[in-house]
Amino acid sequence: MSKRVAIIGIGMTKFGELWDKRYRDLITEAGADAIKDAGIDGEDIEGLYIGSMSPGLFAGQEHIGALVADYSGLSGIPATRVEAACASGGLALREAYLTIKSGAIDIVVAGGVEKMTDVSTSSAMIALMGAGDQEWEAFKGVTFPSLYALMARRHMVEYGTTIEQISQVAVKSHHNASLNPDAQFPFKVTLEQVMNSAIIADPLRLLHCSPITDGASAVVLASEEKAKELVDDPVWINGSSSATDTIALHDRKSLSRMDSTIIAGKKAYKEAKIKPRDIDFAEVHDCFSIAEILAIEGLNFCKLGDGGKITENGETEIDGRIPINPSGGLKGKGHPVGATGIAQAVEAALQLRGKAGKRQVKDAEIALIHNLGGSGATTVIHILKRN
Repeated sequence: MSKRVAIIGIGMTKFGELWDKRYRDLITEAGADAIKDAGIDGEDIEGLYIGSMSPGLFAGQEHIGALVADYSGLSGIPATRVEAACASGGLALREAYLTIKSGAIDIVVAGGVEKMTDVSTSSAMIALMGAGDQEWEAFKGVTFPSLYALMARRHMVEYGTTIEQISQVAVKSHHNASLNPDAQFPFKVTLEQVMNSAIIADPLRLLHCSPITDGASAVVLASEEKAKELVDDPVWINGSSSATDTIALHDRKSLSRMDSTIIAGKKAYKEAKIKPRDIDFAEVHDCFSIAEILAIEGLNFCKLGDGGKITENGETEIDGRIPINPSGGLKGKGHPVGATGIAQAVEAALQLRGKAGKRQVKDAEIALIHNLGGSGATTVIHILKRN
């Protein structure tokens, strides 16, 4: 597998409670925008991968590959739904990347979509817990806030991480989201507001938790030959990796780190032939604010245990040493679970093209995107580069 692969087109809907749009409306809107951005026609597309975690429970719809191909006017091409819980979008991107790397086809769309707000909050929580262990976690009454609360508490015990440091992640994410017109929560919050928000699962408060969200995102991928032929500003995927851990938290070697992130990060850095210090910014999976701290430690942007400290010191802000989630992340931008991994790629491409507006990271050349499934049972990582 020697072909280079590039992102040549991007599209994304606004994220939020989109009552007036159906599941199929969201993904066709994002896909049409990506195809238009790439400057190609539908007839140029040879394959389709769609990340979607739980459309049956959220939207009453299965057989997603055929549905999206149909409503996008692409019937006839191979179309595949990809599922890896909240990492479904990231894995769809990886599958599209590997298909082109194999030499099988040259132009593929990778998309992600979820319509989560048409069911009650309790029904959404049941669907989301499908990403955990049903017998040993969900059946016992465990929820994802409580799983991440366990990780947060253990991190606090082992490393002295404070609730103020965890809260600062949310403050930073909301600041960045205030600069993103597509974000679900485009407004700032103060440290005091985060600290005083309602407790969901101690020590996590409401403003440490990502929201329930509708939305879709899509990218067009092309082989090196096609990319150079079609666009002037391709964004190259220089590294792609995936790793897994135990699905149940109680079987992990440690609650204060994410081994799937550590393993996948090492693989991605090796394939891209770079070091963590070469990354200019990262979009990481902050479904809960503690998850961002675990991610930046696992990706070796700092030592284990120092994630809270570098956040508190401002090193992860847009103008900091290693900007994290300039989009606003899952916390501020929103988290339509199947779409998140692709939305990270959209943000990275915007940044590397120098077209991210007020949230632009200065002189961005190399980006990392990090997408988690469940409580870290799956991690998917991509490293993207301009030029």
